[in-house]
Amino acid sequence: MDPIESMRVDRWLWVSRLVKTRALGAEAVKAGRVKVNGQPCKPAKEIRAGDSLELRNGELRISVVVRGIVRMRGSARVAAVLYDETDESRELRERLSAERRAANQQQLPGGGARPTKRDRRRFEEARERGQRG
Repeated sequence: MDPIESMRVDRWLWVSRLVKTRALGAEAVKAGRVKVNGQPCKPAKEIRAGDSLELRNGELRISVVVRGIVRMRGSARVAAVLYDETDESRELRERLSAERRAANQQQLPGGGARPTKRDRRRFEEARERGQRG
């Protein structure tokens, strides 16, 4: 990939695969969920290598330091080289992921597996008994 000096922040978010589409990147910037060097910005803000960027998505906050800028979107391997995630951001993301997994396992019968046909029949029997009486 051909490195360049600067790029719009909304496009860089898409190229680095932090958002799925460039439109979602522009929307996040306009909504104030993206800060460059600690300051809110507009989608046309030019970023360069060495800038710090914070992206908020719900309770998740991803903080990265821009390491490179490339002209076109490439593979996930190329995108992973474009930034370094901060240690605090990585720890928060992993903790939230573990909490989400634990919550999902508690909700599903069998400790996280999909309900089996037998489980479904038991649920339906219990529901019918509850409606009868």
